[in-house]
Amino acid sequence: MALSIGIVGLPNVGKSTLFTALTKKGGLAANYPFATIDPNVGIVNVPDERLQKLADIVHPGRIVPATVEFVDIAGLVKGANAGEGLGNQFLANIRETDAICEVVRYFEDPNVMREVGREGAFVDPAGDAETIMTELILADIQTLEKQIPKLEKDARRDKELLPKLEVAQRLVAWLNEGNRAAAMEMTDEERSAAKGLFLLTMKPILYVANVDEDMLGQDLEPIDGVAPIPICAKVEAELSELDPEEAAEYLETLGLERPGLELLAQAAYKLLGLQSFFTAGEMEVKAWTVRQGATAPQAAGVIHTDFERGFIKAEVISYEDYIELGGERGAREAGKLRMEGKDYVMADGDVVHFRFNV
Repeated sequence: MALSIGIVGLPNVGKSTLFTALTKKGGLAANYPFATIDPNVGIVNVPDERLQKLADIVHPGRIVPATVEFVDIAGLVKGANAGEGLGNQFLANIRETDAICEVVRYFEDPNVMREVGREGAFVDPAGDAETIMTELILADIQTLEKQIPKLEKDARRDKELLPKLEVAQRLVAWLNEGNRAAAMEMTDEERSAAKGLFLLTMKPILYVANVDEDMLGQDLEPIDGVAPIPICAKVEAELSELDPEEAAEYLETLGLERPGLELLAQAAYKLLGLQSFFTAGEMEVKAWTVRQGATAPQAAGVIHTDFERGFIKAEVISYEDYIELGGERGAREAGKLRMEGKDYVMADGDVVHFRFNV
């Protein structure tokens, strides 16, 4: 599934440094505003220790993890909704992503420039997050003010558009009170209609606190009700250049078990409402990505669209049973291999073989 998360933030908060470490891809990281103009795109593996345990049983030719796409987007400044900085381009790039990862400055380095009007080591995470949220809210208000007149006209001819018009009118009032769209109480029908309005503040958001090294492992105050993930972009950049053994030793000296980027990739996967199912054989052990609540035919369609159309049934073993019983043969003999039909809802970690007509 081609799902993407936009990395955003004010200029010089460490977005591009984080992106480069996260994707091991050479983006431009520089100490001046708008070092990133065109968005950089990178595919990131989602760490999952279950893959290796499956591989230890079937001894495949390769292991293929699930992935999430990250997009490094130009820094936003106050007034972006009115075109300041790279405002319109910035907002358009965010609109194309499925979720937002906002990097917020916690580090104190006075040598790193702040946006215009900020100097030295001034650090204000809550204020920075509020600046970005305000710009997103103002952009959404503009979007709705352009859409509502057309919706009013079209709804006179097509009554099925009334729910969309009504939720748009409610949302513009809600946004004008300084609230993000996703926080408004909506029925399932209203929420479905709101998705068609393409609002930035309907997107799920996670926060990354770019901290100094001595702040790693600290509990941080929530931002907008969400606990930020503490990551030192400088440390992560250094880790990305080390071999696994050296990286493990470096993490140990820092008192950390895992790189912050692993936590970020997993948090992003969870934020998007995703889960993995596995296929396991001599050729490969592979994690496939589906949305939580996906049915077996939909999961088959992730492998190939023809599999969904020709779906007959799925042979399913839970991950726990697969490991405990030593693979497919043991699970089959123990009666733990199940035949599931079109209505089966996939569980996280299912090990599956699909049967289908082609």
